[in-house]
Amino acid sequence: MTDQAFDADGLFDDDYLRFFAEPLEERADVETDLIWRLLDLEPGMEVLDLGCGHGRITGRLAERGCRVTGLDVTSAFLERARQDAAARGVPVTYVEGDMRSLPWGRRFDRVISWFTAFGYFDDEDNRRVLTEVSRVLSPGGRFAVELNNRDWIIRNFQPASVIERDGDLMIDQRAVDPVTGRVVTERTVVRQGLVRRIPFFVRMFTFTELRDWLLAAGFRTVTGHGDDGGPLIPDSRRMIVVART
Repeated sequence: MTDQAFDADGLFDDDYLRFFAEPLEERADVETDLIWRLLDLEPGMEVLDLGCGHGRITGRLAERGCRVTGLDVTSAFLERARQDAAARGVPVTYVEGDMRSLPWGRRFDRVISWFTAFGYFDDEDNRRVLTEVSRVLSPGGRFAVELNNRDWIIRNFQPASVIERDGDLMIDQRAVDPVTGRVVTERTVVRQGLVRRIPFFVRMFTFTELRDWLLAAGFRTVTGHGDDGGPLIPDSRRMIVVART
């Protein structure tokens, strides 16, 4: 299973927001608090949100006084993010682009990658993302990446799940590929009587593997955290890795 399909346009579209935007918004204030604490953020800092989506984190960081830039590959997400920033009355710069080739120099004090926004490429390109993050961070800068904890996923693996929103359905059927280190998913969306199927995958990491990748990308120190920023343990559903240049 090394030649795996990935429908990026199908995965990140209005259906994604239909099923995920509301629950993500409900936890955004708590997650912003956590990011602020883990990265020791201060007003005036330059912050880059990689894979910013519809701007739920960027807008809140801007409200706290950070100078925020959000990058995403999906124009529809960015349009919604711009509307959110306008509604909040805060300045946020949104850029449509590829995280594998960032259009900045050594500019940012902090970079974040939240809600499994990392791991959608082959290993060479995933590593390139980390190298790019290291390149655009100022000396002493910090990077926080939040994603699934592989140890928890393997121990609690669910081959299928269903999300329902007012009669619409999102059905995920999953398999673990130990050769590529990915969870490979076929997503079926049933919305307003129409059926779509979207294949995609995401790379999983143990802390030690991702730590070594970050060190190889030019970071000096790397620490691991579990749910809510606590200790990383096998029962942590999520993993937050903080790296410093």
